[in-house]
Amino acid sequence: MKQQNRKWFLLVVALGAVMMLGACGKKKLPPPPPPPPPAPAAPTAAISASPNSIQAGQSASLTWQTSNATDVSIDGIGAVQPNGSQSVSPTDSTTYHLTAKGAGGTQEASARITVTQAPAPPPPPPSATEQELFSQNVKDVYFDYDKAEVRGDQQGSLQADVQFLTQHPNVNITIEGHCDERGSTEYNIALGDKRATAVKSALVAAGINASRIKTISYGKEKPFCSESNEACWQQNRRGHFVYQQ
Repeated sequence: MKQQNRKWFLLVVALGAVMMLGACGKKKLPPPPPPPPPAPAAPTAAISASPNSIQAGQSASLTWQTSNATDVSIDGIGAVQPNGSQSVSPTDSTTYHLTAKGAGGTQEASARITVTQAPAPPPPPPSATEQELFSQNVKDVYFDYDKAEVRGDQQGSLQADVQFLTQHPNVNITIEGHCDERGSTEYNIALGDKRATAVKSALVAAGINASRIKTISYGKEKPFCSESNEACWQQNRRGHFVYQQ
């Protein structure tokens, strides 16, 4: 009985030893490495101009947005906030270049503002020449049939003529005496001369130098109207002013 117990004891000891040897022979594996950190996100960038076309002297608004950026700049402006807007007034067409830098790299964007030059103002209208002013302001003096006296209703025209000639002292004139078709040629030449002289005398009396005024009579030879009626004849009975170069 003792011998049998001893055998069991030795068997248990042997099995234990085998198990210990097996445990000692197994290699211990190292722990797995930690996962790599995620790559930093790449920056994003956008920029726009409103309006994108202006005339010189006008302004436009630049607006930009970025993300994942720590350094943002715009050419011609410098460093700016990651998001923002700014008014600009370029004098010439300009491309605004935005650069956004961050741990994940660099992103760029651009916006262009086209500048057009304002149209040149139209040239001022040419000023009227002295001769044109003469034609616009100096009025003829009309006479009654077979008369050479300046009528009372012609005094207003005569005074306007005096005013113009006073304001334009370099203007010289010829006063033509005209008549209607009635009467002889010789008679009307004489009557036309009296009418031209009457107008000259009125101008001189008002202060216009006589050396600036010449007179000539055409009688009925150069009518302004060719119909044979009183309305037409009245147009022909006149002292007509002519501008002299």
